[in-house]
Amino acid sequence: METVSTNKSHGGTQGVYTHQSRETGTGMTISVFVPEHAPGAKLPVLWYLSGLTCTHANVTEKGEFRAACAEHGVIFIAPDTSPRGDEVPDDEGYDFGKGAGFYVDATQEPWAKNYRMRSYIERELPALVAERFPVDMERQGITGHSMGGHGALTIGLRNSARFRSVSAFSPIVAPLACPWGDKALGGYLGPDRAAWREYDACALIEDGARLPDLLVDQGTADGFLEEQLKTHLLREACDKAGQPATIRMQEGYDHSYYFISTFMAEHIAWHAERLKA
Repeated sequence: METVSTNKSHGGTQGVYTHQSRETGTGMTISVFVPEHAPGAKLPVLWYLSGLTCTHANVTEKGEFRAACAEHGVIFIAPDTSPRGDEVPDDEGYDFGKGAGFYVDATQEPWAKNYRMRSYIERELPALVAERFPVDMERQGITGHSMGGHGALTIGLRNSARFRSVSAFSPIVAPLACPWGDKALGGYLGPDRAAWREYDACALIEDGARLPDLLVDQGTADGFLEEQLKTHLLREACDKAGQPATIRMQEGYDHSYYFISTFMAEHIAWHAERLKA
């Protein structure tokens, strides 16, 4: 892992790093904030998965997470949303291809070689992070926004023994029931919709996956709410299954980082409480 940049912030270190990924077959870039800490200490880690068109940089520059992470002693890690590079296949639309990996392992050509964001996030990157940074891998949480909220929910539900805490901002809760999901899952995984279920939070809950708790914030003025995000489907799935969940509809907020940054500190505090030693 090579260092691109480091900056002191809130007493800690905000770094950007690159490495060659065996899963995607490309170089990958990640953002890592490490709060000030005692020598030899191991800190809990919060993974943040970004949304469509984003890189590691969006939340790093706009997410306003560092003060809260410094206060609670939480490492914050933000990977990219897809493989990058001239040899990586792409699509003309913003919602498929580069910047839109949907945190799946693609099975269809030409996507299968590089678009392996599920395995990258679930296996490869945690192992690299554990070697390089002072993380306590027994204390992990995950959150994300929009497509990344979908990633956080599905990865958390599939790996409930790994994550003590799972939250999301404006998540795509049911890719099986929205245009973004139809395009992405159909393109990456093929037409067999049964294969999509492990990438759909509502379907995973329906199929028996459970978390100790769940926090979701969704803006009522979000232009994607009705057609793409469909937060009510997650509420219905949780209620039906008895899955504990706090799903908050935030009046007047949209889909932007103005919304995310408003509630970021609350999410970090919520995770920190559950990630205590």
